Amino acid sequence: MKRAPCLSGVLSAMLLATIIVAPASSVREALAQAPTGRSEAPVGRSEAPAGQMIWAVHFSLAPTFFDPAETPGIITPFLVLYALHDALVKPMPGKPQAGSLAESWSVSPDGLVYEFVLRQGLKFHNGDPVTADDVKFSFERYRGAAATIMKARMAAIEIVDPYRVRFRLKQPWADFMTFFGTPATGAAWIVPKKYLEKVGDEGFKKAPVGAGPYRFVSFVPGVELVVEAYEQYWRKTPSVKRLVFKVVPDESTRLAMLKRAEADVAYSIRGALAEELRRTPGLTLKATGGAFTEWIVLVDQWDPKSPWADRRVRLAANLAIDRQSINEAEYLGLARNTGSIVPNAFDFAWPAPLYPHDPQRAKQLLAAAGYPNGFDAGQISADLVYSSIAEVVANYLQAVRIRIKVQPLERAAMIKANQEKKLRNLYRQGSAAFGNAATRIEAFVLSDGMYAYGGYPDIDGLFREQASEPDRKKREAILHRIQQLIHDKAIFAPLFEPAFLNGYGPRVAESGLGLITYHGYSAPYEDVKLKAR
Repeated sequence: MKRAPCLSGVLSAMLLATIIVAPASSVREALAQAPTGRSEAPVGRSEAPAGQMIWAVHFSLAPTFFDPAETPGIITPFLVLYALHDALVKPMPGKPQAGSLAESWSVSPDGLVYEFVLRQGLKFHNGDPVTADDVKFSFERYRGAAATIMKARMAAIEIVDPYRVRFRLKQPWADFMTFFGTPATGAAWIVPKKYLEKVGDEGFKKAPVGAGPYRFVSFVPGVELVVEAYEQYWRKTPSVKRLVFKVVPDESTRLAMLKRAEADVAYSIRGALAEELRRTPGLTLKATGGAFTEWIVLVDQWDPKSPWADRRVRLAANLAIDRQSINEAEYLGLARNTGSIVPNAFDFAWPAPLYPHDPQRAKQLLAAAGYPNGFDAGQISADLVYSSIAEVVANYLQAVRIRIKVQPLERAAMIKANQEKKLRNLYRQGSAAFGNAATRIEAFVLSDGMYAYGGYPDIDGLFREQASEPDRKKREAILHRIQQLIHDKAIFAPLFEPAFLNGYGPRVAESGLGLITYHGYSAPYEDVKLKAR
């Protein structure tokens, strides 16, 4: 087997006034290259962990986020996974794919076999050794995003010895490591086989055991998650002894906690509150993102009796929305308006034209489609965190006589309803999962995608074609064609590549925000630090 070539270095950051913005250079080059075969080198032991650091989290944490097997193709659970668990390969500072539990990996010349060599001497938090048996078990029980496509392409998983495992593919698949070794999925995150077989899936959610830098201490639903440093973590001993993730759905409360030093980091502070945070002495506003897009899903387009089945209606909705005004109001103008659900920086992304704000043209299209007086569109569902954006979108739609109400939902409930295809009419969707154009299309566009309520045979066929195309240029052309069709059919109403605005307080020496390029949350947790007293 040959060793895959190394990925290139650290991507640059930008500074805008008092806002520290996450790196803005392209992930296209980084994720296009073959994965590194070298590990994230251990950085040595440090002093014993000390102190407590508190995060004010913008959504309610749910036990499903504790189990890598249920990773839903969005970035949300990685807020927890980076603390409790570890992966064979995962994004780390300066590396889109860094060996973690895997000391190294290699790919055969024919592209059919990926072999991972585990670090020896690693243990889960309960003392069980991390072995190839746990790797095989974790992949086989994985049922999250892209599980169907990954398992359909797998011929076998072979345990060579306790620290060596081989994944054999049925045919070469250029995207294997993109699906497997990035947060496009949770398939590379490893759980302890013996413990899980003992306690079962539900028992594991109540008392998760991982191999990450922090071990589970307690969880009070709707209140907080508490974890403590695992001093034997292979990469380094964490600096902070205890991390507390407090559930604080109200944005103004999160900011107030930051001001009163009741929280050290507060997620998702937007609009006027973000301006207030920026002006407050001692507080820092920091934007992260890069893999994040948000859009409106037009669920009813696959109902032939619905107005949304008419492309003219879908196009009218796109023209009704003033994206720049929402950007300035919600994201201080730091978001990137977009015409696509695929981030511009992703490999194989097609530069989709922006939809202009043209309400007059929208009304003309509605009239031509047979709705001169508009129509009742039901409701637009939204994660509570982003319900304000859904409300503004609803106002723009109502301005062209598409009458609709907003239904805010708690995040875990919305994810579940979405996966079970229970949402109706419209909903605000977002994803900050890593990957490339193919991973984003697989989850949200294909007929059998985890979040797709329908599909189009021409797009499905082209997706199958690109997946087996060995020539990169030809594959890029096919993926560009798919994205052109998505845009031409107006399947979605794309909004932005948001600037995920967060804040941290004066006790923080290292928040972890932006350390991993394009990752929205603090990570890696073993790198976060408090200032010395």
